[in-house]
Amino acid sequence: MKKADITEFIAYLIVGVCVSIISLGSYYLITIFFLNPNNPVELQISNILSWLFACTAAYFLNRIFVFKSKNNNLLKEGVQFYLARLATLLIDMALMFIFVSLLKYNDKIVKIFVQIVIVISNYIVSKFIVFKNS
Repeated sequence: MKKADITEFIAYLIVGVCVSIISLGSYYLITIFFLNPNNPVELQISNILSWLFACTAAYFLNRIFVFKSKNNNLLKEGVQFYLARLATLLIDMALMFIFVSLLKYNDKIVKIFVQIVIVISNYIVSKFIVFKNS
């Protein structure tokens, strides 16, 4: 592994931690103050809303600090980013449904473990699809 790849991965991990905090924080706030995670529909709404906050932050943080994108077509790059993240959102939703709605595990704890899977998946998708020319 080249030094540049290691530096990039470390930057991605730092950004990933920040984005995970945004995702978890917004999810926890939404489920504490607004929506009931014991209701399967409200659980998924909470999950989607936290995803929207985290995904928006992730795009700009990854573009600027991790992959240092020079792509002038922000719309195209942004759409690719959101579509790629939509795929991992579906994984997130499926895992939350299985472990919380079906198996009745604690949603707050499951969300942390799901985030680990999502961070790894998102790095792969971002590096090799969205920001591949950066």
